[in-house]
Amino acid sequence: MSLQDYKSSEKQASAAAPNFHVVQLNVGGHLYTTALSTLRKHPDSKLAELFSGQPKLRSDAQGRYFIDRDGSHFGAILEFLRSEQLPKKNLPEVHKEALHYNIKPLIKRLEEAPQLFGELVGRQQFLSRVPHYKENIEVLIRIARAEAIAARHSTIIICVLKTEEDLGFYDNAINSLEADKESVVTFGPWKAAPLVTDLLDCVKMDIESQGYRVSIQPHVMEKSFLSRSYDYFYELTFTWW
Repeated sequence: MSLQDYKSSEKQASAAAPNFHVVQLNVGGHLYTTALSTLRKHPDSKLAELFSGQPKLRSDAQGRYFIDRDGSHFGAILEFLRSEQLPKKNLPEVHKEALHYNIKPLIKRLEEAPQLFGELVGRQQFLSRVPHYKENIEVLIRIARAEAIAARHSTIIICVLKTEEDLGFYDNAINSLEADKESVVTFGPWKAAPLVTDLLDCVKMDIESQGYRVSIQPHVMEKSFLSRSYDYFYELTFTWW
């Protein structure tokens, strides 16, 4: 081997060597050890960006690279980068981390898993067709908290209109309501197969996912021989203690 060839091979080796360095990580207080090549496995990911060239992270007091993010599920991210193995639990949480770090192969695999497929393709696609669904959930929580002072329960009336025909009866229905009409929160109409009970299940699920205790039951209206009764109204009750 000539001197020139030797220097060329040495240069290539030194360029490749950093990829095999062992990296100590502190992710929100959770400590991990991995190879630099693992972090760089998917070049378009945020991890590869952070560790390309000169690492763009600060170090903690022990010299570990510090990522200021909850690291509870970072181990599952590393395991996928090492072996392409999917976690068997906490898939929604790992999916959130995969989105944050932009690890596209992991995102795709997780979204194809049965645990997430139904949520993303079924439930979320349905809710995207319910006008102002997310905003209504926020309004319900805001009203309930405002009514919680010196109370054990907060009860809000919700109106669910599945079809355009139901919407046509809205004015008559709301006028027949004896409760405070100003605080009624209305959902619908929507063009999808799920029923009113499915929508109510979603409302309960999404509010409880934020740590609240809620129950839903039909709002019973006094029947009159002179006016029509409507079954669009439900009582959403928050229990505080």
